[in-house]
Amino acid sequence: MSRGFDPVSTNGKRLTPRERVQLLVVGAGPAGCAAALEAARLGLEVALVDEHPLDPALMGLEVPFHFGGRMTGAVRNRNSMTEAILANDPALGEAFEAGVDVRLGVAVWSLVAPRPGVAWVGRRAAALTDGAESWFCGFDAAILATGRRDVGVAFPGWNLPGVMGATAAHHLLRRYDALEGRTFVILGSGAEATALAEALRSAGRRVAAIVEAAREAIDSAGCARLAASGVEILAGAMIRRALGRDGVEGASIVRLDHAQSETTIACDTIVLATGAAPAIELFDIAGAAIVFRSESGGHVPLVDGDGRTTEPMLFGAGDCIGIKADPPDAAVAEGVRAARAAATALAAGPDADWTKPVAETRPAEQAPSSRLLWARAARSVAEADTHVCQCEEVSLDDLLGVKPPRYLRRDQPTQRARDLVSLAKEGRINQDQVKRLTRAGMGPCQGRRCREQVGAALAEATGVALSAIPLPSYRAPVRPLPLAAFADESEQPAIAEHWDTWFGIESQWIPFWEPLPPIDEDRLQ
Repeated sequence: MSRGFDPVSTNGKRLTPRERVQLLVVGAGPAGCAAALEAARLGLEVALVDEHPLDPALMGLEVPFHFGGRMTGAVRNRNSMTEAILANDPALGEAFEAGVDVRLGVAVWSLVAPRPGVAWVGRRAAALTDGAESWFCGFDAAILATGRRDVGVAFPGWNLPGVMGATAAHHLLRRYDALEGRTFVILGSGAEATALAEALRSAGRRVAAIVEAAREAIDSAGCARLAASGVEILAGAMIRRALGRDGVEGASIVRLDHAQSETTIACDTIVLATGAAPAIELFDIAGAAIVFRSESGGHVPLVDGDGRTTEPMLFGAGDCIGIKADPPDAAVAEGVRAARAAATALAAGPDADWTKPVAETRPAEQAPSSRLLWARAARSVAEADTHVCQCEEVSLDDLLGVKPPRYLRRDQPTQRARDLVSLAKEGRINQDQVKRLTRAGMGPCQGRRCREQVGAALAEATGVALSAIPLPSYRAPVRPLPLAAFADESEQPAIAEHWDTWFGIESQWIPFWEPLPPIDEDRLQ
């Protein structure tokens, strides 16, 4: 069998960025704004992009956060939402005044750089989109400040409209001023949960209860203040079921040490504030080394003290390199350090040596303790139709039994023989392998609601540390995009010339760029 490099697959292909910037900052949170302002002060040409305000269709797909259908109709007015974001974030105005090219409503769906397999891209570039079109922006250096996302917790009814993540609630309340819902139950009692409860109460909403799986509240001082003002604090408890038909109407709460004791609390919104994970998709796609740090929230890019990653001219700052507590002083400091390091690297020139951060040797690490605690609590109330992965309707039993999708036959002997035990005998448990077999994490939310739940469930069921389970892979685009965004993209003529070979290969085993052997006419007769 002949094998070799296809000489025409990318022959003539060129990446032609529409524009080029000296420093690209992705994410306009505290870290991103601080980085952009410091870089501008140092004399760099800076473009700051942020995907907010989001298209309502993305919010409906739970991208980038678990919005749970709790957006008011105001989010459909893009101009109004842009004004709300600017009004609620003074740092954006400062960036404008400092000469930063601020672009709101623009998302980065990929980062590319020349490496084996994509050498044709030539130079580093970011793939940008405003939802209507897509284009490439070249950059000399980039700082990713992509923030965090919520870790999901599955329980019966968590697919109902009205179950949402804490980060989504914060954004809708503080940045968009477009949070629907009047009465809230919050799952989790850490600083993020109590801060959200205080913000909701200040906005005239009612917080009926805070539910915590641990035996004692995590932010004891914050919970004490809330309890004094009438908020019920339920420690050692779990939501057994979200109640309602077309949306959340209440929450059934059960004590974990006494499953028969059940309380019903009327509410229209249940907020998951049980933990957060760094948003690292762009780092991973860019080729930066990823490591597991339990104290940082899980998988994070490997960075040094200045936010330098293992990829030349790529830096990180803020929650995406490790979850921070509120207020955002630490994130702001990281943004400033990354901007100064980027300025130094740019001054040294592209040919200067890139000192890569080195990972220290660590023993295998389990998931953050709170994540495992909530995973066990979720397992204690799970029912047969409780989907850990909502998009693909994969239950915990389906996941641990490594069962194929429900639209396939499950009674075949080879399928019945597969489970986590049989997979573990073949080698290390791999979340990508389980994803391909069960489709858990393959839906339109791209695993944002289930990725950590799946990893924790696999780790707990097999007795393997979560750090030993490979991170599931990402593929661009990291945001769902309409095909219309690529309508104006055309390949170079040299590429289009060979398109016919992609749809009809004369021989299955011989590459089309090599001559076929002569046909033996006698054998055909």
